[in-house]
Amino acid sequence: MQTRTCPALLISAPASHSGKTTVTAALARYWTQQGKKVRVFKTGPDFLDPMLLEQASGAPVHQLDLWMMGEANCRRRLAEAAQEADLILIEGVMGLYDGHTSSADIARLFHIPLLLVVDGSAMAQTFGALVYGLANYQPDLTVFGVVANRVNSAGHARYLQQSLPEGIHFCGYMPSNEAITLPERHLGLVQASELSDLDQRLDLAAEQLASHGALQLPPASEFSYPISNKVYGEGLTGVTIAIARDAAFSFIYRDNLQILQQMGAQLRFFSPVSDHVLPEADVLYLPGGYPELYLDQLADNQTMLQSIRMHVQADKPTVAECGGMLYLLNGLTNKEGHRRDLLGVLPGEALMEPRLSGLGVLSATFPFGEVRGHTFHFSSSQIRAGSTFEAQHPVHGKPEPVYQQGRLLASYVHWYLGDEPEACLAWFKP
Repeated sequence: MQTRTCPALLISAPASHSGKTTVTAALARYWTQQGKKVRVFKTGPDFLDPMLLEQASGAPVHQLDLWMMGEANCRRRLAEAAQEADLILIEGVMGLYDGHTSSADIARLFHIPLLLVVDGSAMAQTFGALVYGLANYQPDLTVFGVVANRVNSAGHARYLQQSLPEGIHFCGYMPSNEAITLPERHLGLVQASELSDLDQRLDLAAEQLASHGALQLPPASEFSYPISNKVYGEGLTGVTIAIARDAAFSFIYRDNLQILQQMGAQLRFFSPVSDHVLPEADVLYLPGGYPELYLDQLADNQTMLQSIRMHVQADKPTVAECGGMLYLLNGLTNKEGHRRDLLGVLPGEALMEPRLSGLGVLSATFPFGEVRGHTFHFSSSQIRAGSTFEAQHPVHGKPEPVYQQGRLLASYVHWYLGDEPEACLAWFKP
């Protein structure tokens, strides 16, 4: 058993859209600029926030989700990060106490102090009451401090600070400023690669927080786990996996890529939007993303469509998740009613809807065991292939069908494979 202490914070809030990502990114960029090695995790199933946090910290961002990953996996990844980091930041999900396994559960289980982010734009002394409630609603939580977001002036900030209960540190404030606001669209934040001025926004956010706060490293937390460079076997040695990665397809867990490489696979990334053909590969992996935003480019790239059709029709392993599954269908219609033909290797049609059609964590049992993941989509689909089974929510919610045709596996589920070598072998070994 190896033990390491490392300063750590879990950044949470009363609700989504409070500014957690902006504050986490500002902290990561500030401490990186001070020469510290910052490792960032994102609580819950999310692909967009980690892209921005990677840009802020200059290091890969991994998930930390108790239900999807399991306690032992989370504990191991935190301990591994503590071996090399000067600071660990964990961005929470939704509100502090929200979810099947909440940010509060993670903070309590791993003894990590909280930094609360509260939108103070439309309140004064009630700020303190809200912070008091967050800090005391459940036992065994340590609040390091609070950052007020979207503050109108220094005078406004003083009202907020003076309202805080004794013992809770005011860590400063972020002023209302469009120049540091991270733009959003229907699935969340705009992808980091699409923001040409992202570094300027991050630098400004770090500067604003530093100039309006008393930034200091949190106390060290203790992380321990049998650090043994866990080996998953080398069953994918010699296997080349072509993975779609561009503005249309980018939603993939870093842990998935990591385990495939640890098992010996060679990863080759390509763009269905701009490349002409599929790279030479044994396996195809089509993750989720925004195919509806690049519908014409995908449909017009006939050489790529034909190359992928040949791969699937040859019954080579193909894994498609959410947007990747939509790409496999006969056609997709965007929210403006514009339809284009796509791959046509999975019979069916999809339509972008004005509101969420599927949301939640899911699990499915395969012959080799259970695999967990999540779904989050604005499209509805009519797929004429018979589903093999359904991925189920652990408590409630609509299940998602899983389609298997030969070596093709497709569904709306974003699978978490970071600790699932059996699934990797079953799905990716030719």
